[in-house]
Parts: sequence; C-alpha cells; structure tokens
Amino acid sequence: MNVHLPTQLLEGRPEPMGALARDGGVNIAVFSQHAEAVEWCIFDASGTRELKRYRLHGPHDQVFHGFLPGVGPGLVYGLRAHGPYQPEQGHRFNPHKLLLDPCAREIVGRFHWSDEHHGYEVGHPEGPRSFDRRDNAVSALKARVPEAIGPAPGRANAPRVPASDLVLYEVHVKGFSQQHPAIAPALRGSYAALAHPASLAHFKRLGVTTLSLLPVQQRLDESHLAERGATNYWGYNTLGFFAPEPRLASAAARHDPALVREEFRAMVDTLHQAGLEVVLDVVYNHTPEGSEAGPTISWRGLDHAAWYLLRADDASHCENHTGCGNTLNVAHPRVTQFVLDSLRHWVEAYGVDGFRFDLAPVLGRGRHGFDPQAAFFTALRQDPLLAQVHLIAEPWDAGWGGYQLGRFPGRFLEWNDKFRDTVRRYWLDRSVRRGELARRFTASSDLFHHGQRSPSASVNFITAHDGFTLADVVSYAGKHNRANGEDNRDGRDGEPCAPFGPEGPSEDPAVIALRGRVQRAMLATLLLAQGTPMLGGGDESGRSQQGNNNAYCQDNPLTWHDWTQPDEALTQVVADLIALRRAEPALHHDRWFQHAPAAAGERSLMWFTPNGQEMQVADWHDSHSHAFACKILPGADAPPAERRLMLAFNPDILPTRFTLPPGRWQVALDSSGELLRGLEPPRGAPLMVPAHALVVLRSLD
Repeated sequence: MNVHLPTQLLEGRPEPMGALARDGGVNIAVFSQHAEAVEWCIFDASGTRELKRYRLHGPHDQVFHGFLPGVGPGLVYGLRAHGPYQPEQGHRFNPHKLLLDPCAREIVGRFHWSDEHHGYEVGHPEGPRSFDRRDNAVSALKARVPEAIGPAPGRANAPRVPASDLVLYEVHVKGFSQQHPAIAPALRGSYAALAHPASLAHFKRLGVTTLSLLPVQQRLDESHLAERGATNYWGYNTLGFFAPEPRLASAAARHDPALVREEFRAMVDTLHQAGLEVVLDVVYNHTPEGSEAGPTISWRGLDHAAWYLLRADDASHCENHTGCGNTLNVAHPRVTQFVLDSLRHWVEAYGVDGFRFDLAPVLGRGRHGFDPQAAFFTALRQDPLLAQVHLIAEPWDAGWGGYQLGRFPGRFLEWNDKFRDTVRRYWLDRSVRRGELARRFTASSDLFHHGQRSPSASVNFITAHDGFTLADVVSYAGKHNRANGEDNRDGRDGEPCAPFGPEGPSEDPAVIALRGRVQRAMLATLLLAQGTPMLGGGDESGRSQQGNNNAYCQDNPLTWHDWTQPDEALTQVVADLIALRRAEPALHHDRWFQHAPAAAGERSLMWFTPNGQEMQVADWHDSHSHAFACKILPGADAPPAERRLMLAFNPDILPTRFTLPPGRWQVALDSSGELLRGLEPPRGAPLMVPAHALVVLRSLD
C-alpha cells in the first residue's frame, strides 16, 4: 500500500487494545504500567524500512494510544518503549528493540534467533543485567493492521452440545490429515482438510461431538529446536494470541493472513454444519520470550514487571511455574483483559465453541499461590459472550502447589489424570483395587462432588497428546524418546504401560490378540464411565509413536495419523461404544448416582462381587480379587424405555463366572468380542465374562 503519513498523531482512544482500522484511520492502544513513553513506528509494506515514528498519547489508566487518520488496513508497524532499565527492579525497557504488538491480528516477517533480539549483551560478564544498544528493527517481527473481520458465519447455529452429551476428540490439525489418501496433497495437514468430507465422515462414524484442537494460535519455535531444524509441532509456544497459525493453512492460503483467517472460519462453519463443535487448546501461561535470559520480542520490552510474575526475593529473575522460563501475570487487571480480549476474539471472529487452558493454575496464581476465586476466573464467568462456551482446565502447572485437580470454579471441566492412571493400572497389571476404579468410573466424586459441580466436570481420558498413544501403552515397557534429541531425559518417567511381550510391534498372534483385548477394555471403561470422555486422536485406529511419549517436536510420520493400515475393527468398537453411551441415558446423565433405594427420579448404583453379593468394606480392600460388577437402576419416574444396566469388569487373565441378578438379561456389548451382542443367558444361569473384558448387559424385564 502507498502510505501518506500525516505529521501529527491524534489522541484517539485507549480502547480497544491493539491497532485496528476505524473512522477513516487506524487507532492504536497499548498497555504499559511502567513505561515513560511508547513510540509507534510505521514501516513500508515489506517491513524493512521505517517511515515515521509517533509518540503515543497518554498514558491514561496505563494505556498509551493514538489515532492516525488517512491510513487503513495493511499498515505495518512496531513499537518502542522508553523507561528504566533496572533488572533488579524487574524493569527491562530498551528502546533499541522494536517490539511486536501483543494484540497483533497479523504478524509480518519471520523470526530468526539472533543475539540482537536480546535486550542485554549476550556473553557480557553481567549477563541479563547488561544493556544492548544494537537496533534490531530490520529483522524484528512487526504487526500489520488487518481488514475488518465480521462476526463468524453460523456462530448462532453452532451445535451447543450440553456437557452431559460431550464426547471430546483431541486432535492435531496437521497430523490428522497429512497422510490421508482421500484428501488432495495441497490440502493435507490444513484447516480445510479437517473439514474435508473424508474427515467429517470419520468424525461422524465415531460419534464424537467436539473436536479439541491442539494449539492453533500462531506460534514460535524455540531456539534449541530452530538450531537443529526442528519445530514445535504441538504448538505450545504462542506468539500471536489473536492470529491463527499460518503453517496449518492450505498451501494456497498460508502466505496470505486474510486467506488463513477465512480458511479457519470456513473450517469452523463447516464443522458446525456437520454438528461438530470446535474447542481450542490455548496457552495463556507463558510467552516465547522465556526466562530473563531470553529475547525481547514484545511483552518484556513493553513492561516486563507487569506482564510476568517475578521472584519476590529477586525481581531480576522470572518465576517459572510453567517450565518454559516465564509465567504470565494474569493477576494483573490488564493481563486479565488481554486474555479475555483474545478469548472473545476467537469466539466472535472465528466462532469457536470453547477452550482448553494449558497449565490452567497459572490463570489463578497470585503472590500466595493458586486461588480458585482469582479475579480472572470471576471476570471469565461474568463475561456474557464467554459464558456461552466450554471451559476446560489442565489443572496442574510446574510450580509449587501447582496440582489443583478438582478445585476449579464454575463451569470448568478438568482433565482427570487420576482416571487415566487408575484405568491403565487396573487393566494392565491389576495394581489398583476395585474401589479406586469404581471411584474413577463414577466421575471421581472425591474430587468433584462438592459445591454445585456435576459429574461432567471430570474429563476422563486414558491418553492425550502428552504421553503414550493407546497402542503404545500396551506395546512398550517405558519411553523411547531419543529421537527428540534430549538423550531420553524428556517425557514422563514411569508412565503406566505394559508390552505383554517383547517391546514394539509384534507378529505373535497371541501378543497381538492380548494387546487388542486390553485396549478395547480401556476404551470401554473410558467411553462408558460417568463424566466427560476424551478420546485421543488416532487411538481408534491403532496409531503408534514407536514408544515416544513426548513427541512435541516430531512433525513427521511418527506423529501423523497412518491411514494406510487403520485398525478398522478397533474403530468400529469405538463407534459402538459411543453409540451405546448415547443410547443409554444412565451412561451419560449429569447427576451424581445415589445409593439404592434412591429418591424418585434419581438413578442409583449398586456394586457386586462376581458371586452376586453386594460389595462390603472388606471386598473393597481385597487386593487379591479384581473382578466385580455394578448395576444401574433407573429412577422411579424414568420412562419405560430406560432399562436397568449391569456392567461386569474382569481384568484377570482367565474368564470369571458372574452371578447375574434375577430376571432376563441381554448382552449389549462385550469389549473382548467373545460374547455375541444380543445373547440372552438362561434365566438364573451364571455368565462367563471373558478375560480382560468389560461386558454390558441390559435388563429385558
């Protein structure tokens, strides 16, 4: 664009944050609590030549602002902040460093890791307390003013799946379709491919309701990855909190931010039309600037002491509750505003249906640790737009007191790792007792049955992006992460797994059959348990990562879904399990089970030993017996079509004889596949439940 820049900058408005075209010009608003001045630097379209600088007006309530008439979308700019350089006080202002607008809707340039991007002299004896006077403007990232973005198409017609009906499917945009033979090569691995008819057919076949996408906000690859030509495949290093990642767009769109936006919006709209929701994994706990020894890209240069939590005993060091070097100070009102503005943008402009918050305790951290009543949570719950979307917490971070499972407020759902480890250990080696499995199977009441929380608050999963795939859980005895370049030191140690024979792929029919049985039993436990199930993308088709349980930097066939030899039988089992869950109200209701006899309208649940006796205290503590059953009774005013259910669990290596309750029963599902669906055991006769199996029976009375 040809830029004719006026001499004077008008005062403009201190809102909204960022630079947006309006009223025949561009208005900019930038937060800094401690800056003495902020300059708005305008560049040519290439971002290589600075045309003019304007000193912003203000600050007014910690916001610097201005209005430039006669310009519009396409304006390329950066920021320079003036203020004290006092690392011991937490201040790292350096006007020699051009800064990216934290609220940039479009980002210009490609970041190359270089010493000139640091606010201090790398290699100087004083380290991060020194001061670097080199100007990095030519190579620094810039922002570009976008075209106006209207409301997302079809957001009013989004599915809005109730929490009780949710079935989450965690998936990587690129990994899902990068090798899909039914999708054109130019589309594979893209937003468009995720909404391709072949993708939709797979999601609909499974019966999942909601896609939980690994991060799609624009990211920056860490320096140690860039040095060896690798990337942060998972994307948990967000640079542009208002911009979709261009590398996940199709080949025809990825170099044009406007086309990237439209492809993302079209993806969400198409998924909505197919009855599928979209939840985004978002990373508001840290930035790519890393520790105090990291570069000055944006937030650090604008106001290091306000944007980040700093150590109370030494403000020259960042608190590191994230394991990534820094921790966003979401307790600050303006940082809270930044996060809320970003969330609202993804709902308004892109139509997404919710968010999964990475390392979510950071959002509630103050000087005294995690507070479930923190200001951010209060503001989030009061926001009229965000009140309409799903909120899911990863309820732990890497800092002291960071494990907060069960303590998130309001409508939050929470990833339940206790469910994951309990289910695995029960079916892999029977190293947990029946009482622990029963507790997790009924939505972990010890963690979530307080206040007004519902069973759906427990997001049950047995695998996720972080850890083994399901196929690897039953194929390896430990992690094999050497491909990550960290000498197998990264990733979780001691992750529950068992190879049931020699590690890795097997050609032994007995090993293959046993691994399949255990996988199906774990999937049945997941998809029939009370709470919100989350299926790891690719687990339904036998996806393996060759024992790598931390494949964050593996953007290659190791992590991509392999469509050449999918386990069709396993896929069908998953589809059958989800269909059974949907068909039986007792398997997806969102009220806590009562003890029989229950009040009118309440479902109740009873537990039995295999011999048909109700479980007693001694039975729950018996570490030598593992098989057991539960009977779900409908409430007194339940519709006639709702029948009693019985679920029999047998993790043992041999079939176990179960005494059935009086009446007629019919096999609805056997995870092992040995018992035919529809089989009616003779009235009063016991049922031999196969080894390593979960069997569901319906009452016919």
